[in-house]
Amino acid sequence: MATKGKGKEPAMGATGTGVNVGSDGLTAEERLYQETVHQLQKTYSKKIKPLEQAYSFEGFHSAPLTPQDIGSKPMILLLGQYSTGKTTFVEYLLGESYPGAHVGIEPTTDRFVAIMNGPEPKVIPGHAAAVSGDLPFTGLSKFGTKFLSRFQVAQLNNPLLSNLTLIDTPGILSGSKQIQRGYDFISVINWFAERSDLILLLFDGYKLDISDEFKGAIQSLRGHEDKVRIVLNKCDQISQQQLMRVYGALMWSLGKVIPTPEVNRVYLGSFWPKYKTPVGTVFEDNLELLSSEQRDLLRDLRSIPKNAAIRRVNEIVKRSRQARVHAHIIGHLRSELPSMFGKSKKAKAMLDDLPGEFKKIQTKYNLPPGDFPNPEAFKHDLEAYKIAEFNKFSQRLVSNADEAL
Repeated sequence: MATKGKGKEPAMGATGTGVNVGSDGLTAEERLYQETVHQLQKTYSKKIKPLEQAYSFEGFHSAPLTPQDIGSKPMILLLGQYSTGKTTFVEYLLGESYPGAHVGIEPTTDRFVAIMNGPEPKVIPGHAAAVSGDLPFTGLSKFGTKFLSRFQVAQLNNPLLSNLTLIDTPGILSGSKQIQRGYDFISVINWFAERSDLILLLFDGYKLDISDEFKGAIQSLRGHEDKVRIVLNKCDQISQQQLMRVYGALMWSLGKVIPTPEVNRVYLGSFWPKYKTPVGTVFEDNLELLSSEQRDLLRDLRSIPKNAAIRRVNEIVKRSRQARVHAHIIGHLRSELPSMFGKSKKAKAMLDDLPGEFKKIQTKYNLPPGDFPNPEAFKHDLEAYKIAEFNKFSQRLVSNADEAL
């Protein structure tokens, strides 16, 4: 049986929390988070950042973190092909529209939008946001003018945004339109993914095909699988029998793109703000299931601020392990070069057999293979440098990182 849309769950920020607030105006969780961030900023600056800078970690992974990167509010990144309901989902969470939001069946969101808390609704252009010391986006400057003209910060006084930052992204395209962005879309996605606490991949029942650009975006999330959640949106417009088939088809498509033995959790839902009416026919036989699934997803989202402190620790530990292994790799390659003649020949031989060199390093320093980068990607980045010009291995710097761990 089909009918017009019914009312949905209340917006995330619309319900009171009932938590105790101290004399400083902070809850116990907020106080713990601030203390943890302060210690992480100090530890990273003194123990880990010098190791990264000594061996050009930025050229192989990502730029050094700023205090704003470490201290920023938990971030949720939304990814999906155009018209899968990303912007409407954001409005559902907020209970209102945000400045600069556009919704339509065509690719309407043509830029990255960071939705953050602010005293009044306003839009900050990308160039201004990238040079603001108060915002955690200074690292985006490396993507250039074309990207920054397609990035903006939307500020809004909303209770949800006091604990979270939402990143709305352009609808991912297919075909020849991919090449017209003018910036490295996949690298930008990876930058946000590294700093996000949760990554939502949105699909709808009428767009299960995964374009090349979307496939590249999903594969760039490798290493962040623990953050990824999948949302099958607009399920109220599909009958129960069709929904079963669509769900199976989505799982099959994802299995070809995400190489993991675990089955991904897929949330079913239809996320419409109260002030909007669902477009098209709504099937009543799915509403009870969708209501339950939406509650599960909102519960997952509400846990993010509570777990923010441990997630920040986890990210710094992960980065520290990467920097430590990177230093061992560079130090080993540097030490294998002859002191006088034949440096170029030896460097080329090592580049051609990076997997073999990685095994030597693993054995010599008793390092886990899972901490090592992809040899092909590492080789591509290493070709931009001369191995002989790297610093020699410093046990002191590595010991400092071990102490931080």
